Amino acid sequence: MMAGSSCVLCLIPRVLGHLEKLEAYSHKLTLKQEEIKKKQEKLAKMTAMIQRLKDKRDRLKTKMALQGGMPVKQLLQKEASSRTSLSLGKTQEAILEMKLKNVKAMLQAYYLTGISAKRINQGMCVCISTAYEGNYLDSYYLDLFVQKPIQIRQHSVPPFIPLEQIAKQYLQLDIKCFLSVLSNHLNAYAGRKYQADWFQDSSDTLLSGTLHRNSLCNLLSFAYNVEWENRTVCFKVKLVYGDIARSLPTEAIISCEETISPSLENLISSHSALFRQKALHNVFGFFQAERESLSQMGTSLTSHVSLL
Repeated sequence: MMAGSSCVLCLIPRVLGHLEKLEAYSHKLTLKQEEIKKKQEKLAKMTAMIQRLKDKRDRLKTKMALQGGMPVKQLLQKEASSRTSLSLGKTQEAILEMKLKNVKAMLQAYYLTGISAKRINQGMCVCISTAYEGNYLDSYYLDLFVQKPIQIRQHSVPPFIPLEQIAKQYLQLDIKCFLSVLSNHLNAYAGRKYQADWFQDSSDTLLSGTLHRNSLCNLLSFAYNVEWENRTVCFKVKLVYGDIARSLPTEAIISCEETISPSLENLISSHSALFRQKALHNVFGFFQAERESLSQMGTSLTSHVSLL
């Protein structure tokens, strides 16, 4: 019995030594795993940095091309010279890809101005959204074929907008300018139409008769009543929008059947100036506020006289 106990006691140091070795091996393995993890993290960071540098390089190429620097084709050919294995077909495909990337980058910059785009087969679908005084209105679409010469394959621009004239003047020379000018025309039309629609909806309370307008909304005619020297006078108005890239008229012609006195002439002149400077709803809002102010002044004066 004593001999068996002694044998067990002799084994304890060996077991403890084996456990110490296992613990040291476990610690060493843990350190190695941590080192591998750090290397993987470092590799991931370097990969991300390389991707950022590639993106920066692409943006610089795009910026150079858009600002009239080295042409896109020349940039790609310079890269291709160091890659002799790149075939001619792949070079042409890369040139087209870069052109599409340039146009897409430019249109993304336009997004906040109401111009956005998505890529389609061999081109871009451009959306021009219109707005007026914080109200989002209609959107219009163009499918652009971006290979030279740039072509408009189809669109939803109204026929009375001079799209063909704008395209002829700007599309091949500067696509940014083309989109900007077209957007100005569409937003101006949307603004004029918004005012005319509002005016027509309010015609029962504001107008004396019917509002007349054309499809481009660059010619409006209507009549409204004005209180002048204790009587009602009918003003007949013709608004001419000589610049169809603006939402305000260039001419406001007002006439009436009354004999034109100096005071009436001054009133007509002031109304004409308002029409040229403010939107229709703002002009008639001003008229309404003026009438209310005069009414309150008359009520106050009457009360004062009665007290006397």
